[in-house]
Amino acid sequence: MRRYVFAAALLAFAAPALAAPQDDLRALMDEHYQWLLRENPVQATALGVREYDNRINDLSEAARRRSIEQAQAFLTRLDRIPTTELTPADRVNHAILRRTLVEAIESDRLPQRNMLFTTYYGWHQGFAGLANNLPFRTRADYDSYLTRIEQYPMLNDEALRITGEAIRSGHTLPCSVLAGSENSISGVIVEDPTRSRFYQPFAGERPAAIPAADWTQLQERARRIITNVINPAYAKHLDFYRTQYLPRCARSDSVSAQPQGREYYALQVRSYTTTDLTPQQIHDIGMGEVRRILGEMDTVSREAGFPTRAAFIQDLRTNPRYYATNAEELMEATARVTREIDGHMPRLFGTLPRLPYTIREIPAEIAPGTTTAYYNPGSPESGIAGVYYVNTSKLDQRPLWEIPALSLHEAVPGHHHQIALQQEEEIAPFRRNFTGFTAFTEGWGLYAESLGRDMGLYNTPARRMGELSYQMWRAARLVVDTGIHAMGWDKARAIQFMRDNTAMSDANIEAEVNRYISWPGQALGYMIGRLKILELRHRAEQALGERFDIRRFHDALLRNGSVPLDVLEAQIDAWIVAERAR
Repeated sequence: MRRYVFAAALLAFAAPALAAPQDDLRALMDEHYQWLLRENPVQATALGVREYDNRINDLSEAARRRSIEQAQAFLTRLDRIPTTELTPADRVNHAILRRTLVEAIESDRLPQRNMLFTTYYGWHQGFAGLANNLPFRTRADYDSYLTRIEQYPMLNDEALRITGEAIRSGHTLPCSVLAGSENSISGVIVEDPTRSRFYQPFAGERPAAIPAADWTQLQERARRIITNVINPAYAKHLDFYRTQYLPRCARSDSVSAQPQGREYYALQVRSYTTTDLTPQQIHDIGMGEVRRILGEMDTVSREAGFPTRAAFIQDLRTNPRYYATNAEELMEATARVTREIDGHMPRLFGTLPRLPYTIREIPAEIAPGTTTAYYNPGSPESGIAGVYYVNTSKLDQRPLWEIPALSLHEAVPGHHHQIALQQEEEIAPFRRNFTGFTAFTEGWGLYAESLGRDMGLYNTPARRMGELSYQMWRAARLVVDTGIHAMGWDKARAIQFMRDNTAMSDANIEAEVNRYISWPGQALGYMIGRLKILELRHRAEQALGERFDIRRFHDALLRNGSVPLDVLEAQIDAWIVAERAR
C-alpha cells in the first residue's frame, strides 16, 4: 500500500503543475496572434514576419470555413478561462479578444458577408495598393512582390465567385450609389505597363543592393505580369461588373430591405459604436448635435458679416478665393498646415511617435468617387511611413478652409499620431497590430479636430466654419445613416438633409451619402466616440481642477491603443484616481 502511495507521490512531483489562468490566456493570445499572421500574410510581411512572403489572402470557401472554425475554437477555450483570476490588464485583453471573436462569428452567419466592396473600398483597389504596405530593400523583396501580384487572378476569381453568390441571394449595392464605380476597376488597366500602379516599386532608381542586370530582369518580369496577368484579370472583373452586377443592383437604398438586413444593421451599429445604443437613440443624439452646431454656425456667420448662415455657406461654396486652381496648390497648402500643426504637438502631448508620415494624392481612378482624404498606416518594422492621402480631383469642391480640420483628423494629432503610437505600445500584439475600434479610432480623429482651437488654427471665420462643418458632417451622419437603414429614408432625402445643415460641397455630400448607403453603420462611430472622449475630458477636468494636465490626459487616452468605449471609460476613471494620488 505504501509503495503505491510513494509511486503516486513521485508522479505528482514529476508532473507539471496545472497552468494558471494567466498562463492559459497568454498561450491562447500567442496562438491567436500567430494565426492572424498566417491569415494575413501581407500584413505579416509589413510587420517583419517573413515566413509568408510569397502568399496573399485566401478568399476560398474552404479557407472561410477553416477561419470561422478556428475562431470558434479560440472562443471556446477563452470562455473556459476564469477572468476573476486575471490581472486587470489581462481582463481587458480577454474582453477585447472575446469581442473580436464573437463579432467575427456573428458576421459570418449573415449573408452580407458576401458583399465584398463598397463605394469606399474593394478587393481590386486594395490589391492595386499592395506595394504601399510592403518593404522594398532587397532582391527578395521585389521577387516576393512579383510572386504575389502574379496570384491576383486566383484572388479575383474567388472574389467574383463570392459576389456571384451575393447577386443570387439579393445582396447587392443600391443602383443609386454605383454611378462611376466601374472607373475604380477600369482605371487600373493601362496599356503602358510602366504607368500601372503595380509598376510603382520599379519606377524609381535601382536599389544599390541589386545588380543592374537583375534590376532589368525584375522590371521586365513586372511589365510582363502587368500586361499578361493583371490587366486581363481586371478586364474580367470589369466585364462581370457591367454584365452581371449592374443589372442586378438593388432598388432600395436601405440594407434593411435585404434578406436579414435588419439583423445585419443591428450588428453593425453595435460593432462600430461599441455601445448598446439603438438606431433611434443614435438618431436622436444626432439631431441634438445638429441643433447645437447650427447655433454656433449662426454666430460665426454673423461675425463674418453675413446676414444668415445660408449666405455665408453659399459664399464658402462658390467664392473662387477659397479654392486651389491646381492639384499642386492644394497639396502645398495641405503641407503648410501639417507643418504648422507639428509645431504645436509637444505642447499637447507628452509622448510623440517615432514613425513619420507623408502626404500623397489619392489615386486618380478612385478620387472622383471617394472621400476628401484618408490615412494609410505605416510600419515601423518595415520602414514604411504613414500616408495622409488627399483628394485632388474636382478642385472646385475642395475648399482650402477645410484643410486644418481635415489634416488634424487624418494626420496629427489624429490618425497618424494615434495609430503610430499604438504600433509602439507594450500591449498584446493582436491589439497592437490587428485590432481597431471605429468608435475609438475615428472618435479620436474627430476629437483631434477640436484641438485646432488650442493651436490657434481656426483663426478666420472661414476656418472656424470649416471646423463646425466637419462637426456637423459627423453629427449629420448619425441622422442620415440611421435614417436610411432603420427609418426608411432614401438617398435624395439624405442628400437634402446634408445640404441643408452642412457647408459641404455637393460632390462631397454625394460621395459621403453613397458611403453611408454602401457601408452601413461605420460612420456612426465618429461622433459617438468624440462625445465619449469629451465627456471623459470634462470629468477629468472637474475631478482634478488645477492639477489637470492636458498632455498627461491625452497620453492616458492613447497609451492602451484602440479600445471599446466602455474599456476607455474604465481606464480614464482609474487614471483620474491615480492622478489624485500623485
